Amino acid sequence: MSNKLVNRNPDLKRLRDEGYEIEVRGGHLIAHHIPFVNSNSEVKIGKLISTLVLNNDNVLKPDTHQIYFMGDHPCNNDGSILTAIHHSVVNQQLFDDIILNQYFSNKPPKGYENYYDKVTRYIELIIAPAKSIDPSVTATTFKVIECSEEESVFHYLDTNSSRANINFINEKFKGQRIGIIGLGGTGSYILDLVAKTPVDEILLFDNDEFLMHNAFRAPGAATIKILNAQHKKVDYFASVYSNMRRGIIPHAEKITEQNVELLKGLSFVFICVDSNIARGMIISNLLTFGISFIDVGLGVEIVKDSLGAILRATLGTATKHDHLKERIGTIDTDDNDYSTNIQIADLNAMNALMAVLKWKKLFGFYKDLKEEHNITYTVNTGQLLNDDITT
Repeated sequence: MSNKLVNRNPDLKRLRDEGYEIEVRGGHLIAHHIPFVNSNSEVKIGKLISTLVLNNDNVLKPDTHQIYFMGDHPCNNDGSILTAIHHSVVNQQLFDDIILNQYFSNKPPKGYENYYDKVTRYIELIIAPAKSIDPSVTATTFKVIECSEEESVFHYLDTNSSRANINFINEKFKGQRIGIIGLGGTGSYILDLVAKTPVDEILLFDNDEFLMHNAFRAPGAATIKILNAQHKKVDYFASVYSNMRRGIIPHAEKITEQNVELLKGLSFVFICVDSNIARGMIISNLLTFGISFIDVGLGVEIVKDSLGAILRATLGTATKHDHLKERIGTIDTDDNDYSTNIQIADLNAMNALMAVLKWKKLFGFYKDLKEEHNITYTVNTGQLLNDDITT
């Protein structure tokens, strides 16, 4: 199905968004999974096929009120022919898997203004007897809609964005190549969120294995088999998110002075490492390359019998980076309980949310009125602070 064609035409898009299994093929509109009653009063499934009037990629008003059907002639629940649509028997091959068995006619006084009205009217007439036998039958199955590589980075359609009519806002992410350095707790949640945007590529950098303690601070639920296999983190996460989308590129290596040029050409980078020396080197090179980035930090300490924590997300760009030396440490220490406590997936997830929301604001997906470059959240007090605001 040409999803782009459907997206450009409101009547076809409405059919798809409401859950009908529609397909555009060879100048025809095919509506799959239409429940009907046969002459034995049994509920069966057929297909409606309409000619489609096109002008380039624009769908025009239907040129006929008539429509084809693949299947036996629909009947009333007692097995008698449904006369409201009856016209003639055809039995003509259209495609390898589509046969035009019946030709129906049901004409409103002024004809059909669009294909939504035409298709839903025929479905309404055909499905009514089937529903009287089995109220659970439906033509709105919301079946997964697959996308070709030319149509999308996703393997299947983002119908949520389609129904909300925000696809044009999602276009802001297209063409972007995103780097995520470090796939620990926060980095893996950042991947989970970024993977659901239509960026072209997501490059993953981490040389560690995905082990048992990682499973408790990462999205999803790894199996024992996966943990025992001790895959590289980048390979494990690439395999998971490649189920949903294309363009996940794993690099099973740390970013060092020797390979930092791997970051050249990226649109944006998320830095999720626990070494201040490493992040300092990465940040210095990203500023040289002219690449914007967000560095995340999460500090946890034991306070009597509970935990205290501060979460940070710091944005750096070519035009504003004078605040970085005040926000990001330069010396590594060993007094952070974060390195040993594994039951803090909620903090990792929130730290990732802070970073991804700021990235989306930077690129215009969300409105950004303050243009803050440093965000901190203190768990103890519930205080969220925005600092280093662009003036």
